[in-house]
Order: sequence, then C-alpha cells, then structure tokens
Amino acid sequence: MRFHTRKWVKPEDLNPNKTLFGGTLLAWIDEEAALYSIIQLESPHVVTKYISEINFMSSARQGDIVEIGIEVVKFGKSSLVLKCEVRNKMTHETIITVDNITMVNLDENGKPKPHGKTEIEFVKDRLAKG
Repeated sequence: MRFHTRKWVKPEDLNPNKTLFGGTLLAWIDEEAALYSIIQLESPHVVTKYISEINFMSSARQGDIVEIGIEVVKFGKSSLVLKCEVRNKMTHETIITVDNITMVNLDENGKPKPHGKTEIEFVKDRLAKG
C-alpha cells in the first residue's frame, strides 16, 4: 500500500476523550479517496458511492502524525474500488482500515459514466508519454 498523505493531529481534530475524532478521520479518508480517484480516472467528476465497514484499531492523539494509504482493489466500468489504511507515521501502528471504498465517475448530468481505465497509472508515466 502506498501512503500518499500525512495529517498532523491538532487540537481541533480531537473528541472529548482527547483522541482523534472519528468523523474527522473519515473526512480525511473520503477526501484522499476522491483525490486518488480523480487522478487515476483523469476526471474531476468523481463521487463516493459506498464506504464499507470501518475498523478502528487504535487511536491518535494531539501531535501525532498520521498517514493515509490507498490501494486499488478493482476497476469497474464507471467505478474504482479502493481500500484504505491509516497509520501512525512514527510507530506504523494501524489506526483504521477500510476494506471497500467505491468511487464513481459521473457525466455532466450526474449519471455514472464509463472511464475506460483498467490499471493503475502514475502521473510520471503519463507525462513521459506526452
């Protein structure tokens, strides 16, 4: 799994237990999944359709640095299915896992649109082609 983004846990990210609020973490995951999908599908019109069961395995505290990893599970006709792991950057302890995040490519009318992608592409390889 590739870890693309790091977040610093700040006071405004905490719940009453002084640990990272789950809703904040899920928002970070959703944003990361959207950015990853937009880049992979080369389309700005990608939305979250489904997020499977989540598994909180440990917590993060103020000052911790967490990193978000995304991996492609499969390419659908108009969708991209991802899995995610968030871990503590310093200890590599897993904070949360999400086995299935389904992102859907949309047309200008908000309907699913085939994206034509079948494998992971890296931007550096696209630039080398051009």
